[in-house]
Amino acid sequence: MKMYLISDNVDTCTGMRLAGVDGVVVHERNELRSELEQVLTDPSVGIVLLTEKLGREFPDLIDQFRLERKIPLLVEIPDRHGTGRKKDFITSYVTEAIGLKL
Repeated sequence: MKMYLISDNVDTCTGMRLAGVDGVVVHERNELRSELEQVLTDPSVGIVLLTEKLGREFPDLIDQFRLERKIPLLVEIPDRHGTGRKKDFITSYVTEAIGLKL
């Protein structure tokens, strides 16, 4: 199985291409929907990488595809600007999940 990138910027797409991951750059909701529909029909793709910005801008669309299908796995990755999460997001996530402050 291979990975495929759907990015909102050329730099991330170029970097992933250098690592051997094919991908495409999209900016609009309909472009993202079209690319997701296309890549989900390819049985050789096991992981679809999405930049965090796309996940923040179109969460309903991403969630819809995540709920409808188990494969491929949709994973949000930071782009060239870094992660949009705060520094201690893992600690706060665990604290919220188990109810204990670490």
